[in-house]
Amino acid sequence: MKSGFVNIFGKPNAGKSTLLNALLGEKLAIVSHKVQTTRHRIKGFLTQPGEYQVIFSDTPGIIEPKYKLHEKMMLGVKSALEDADIALLLVDVNDDLEENNQLFIALKLKVPCIVVLNKTDKAKADKLQQAEAFFKTQPYCKKLVQVSALKNKNTQTLLEAIIELLPEGDPFYSEDDLTDLPTRFFVGEIVREKIYELFSDEIPYHTAVMVNEFKEKETLIKIQADIIVQRESQKAILLGQSGAMIKQIGTLARKDIEQFLQQKVFLQLFIKVRPKWRDNDTQLKEYGYH
Repeated sequence: MKSGFVNIFGKPNAGKSTLLNALLGEKLAIVSHKVQTTRHRIKGFLTQPGEYQVIFSDTPGIIEPKYKLHEKMMLGVKSALEDADIALLLVDVNDDLEENNQLFIALKLKVPCIVVLNKTDKAKADKLQQAEAFFKTQPYCKKLVQVSALKNKNTQTLLEAIIELLPEGDPFYSEDDLTDLPTRFFVGEIVREKIYELFSDEIPYHTAVMVNEFKEKETLIKIQADIIVQRESQKAILLGQSGAMIKQIGTLARKDIEQFLQQKVFLQLFIKVRPKWRDNDTQLKEYGYH
């Protein structure tokens, strides 16, 4: 039996969450084309009883913190650096290669590293060859695999490379478990994903979601959540004319939550203004950023 922690690192928007979902065959992490969508370390378990258990971690994109929220996000990266048995160093193949290289060097990883060249479906052959030649010469690169996480291309090859390097050991979690995070967390994340989908500019980055009520009744699950913003003007934008936008967020989120929970859902959303919540330790803790 093999088991271990396989943690995904990379720049914002490299495709870490998409890769996690592709490897698990389940949508566990929310995705968006916007940077800094992932704010928490999200663990997902892939178990083949009697053979292996891979504990994958999606981590926030590595950034220079500007707020206490960013500092909390980078603590998730730090914890993933400390317990990794294998590191997946994810690169958008069309991005600046040297910039990614410097980031990976700075991580100072002492575990086997697999460089994963992502978004190969959007790259020319010469660019792929250049990237492969560049990273294969780096001392941290134990293996290199080209994938398209979005198209689920070559992820099986990547999984085989991971299992080969995985240490021997007993499973950490039950074979039926998919994650160690509570259902409420994923409900809040689904609501937040819809805000990223529907709004541009700064709105998604100024928003948090707190699930206050999760009651399982006979025929449905009743959920009440607050969307937290920093300013009254942001609240007005999220509400929309005659409440049209908040209704759209709720409709889209409810459909995905029902699919995730495999049960009917009654979802109630409110918008609360909390000035400068991203720099307030007490409020960050309340909203799940420990």
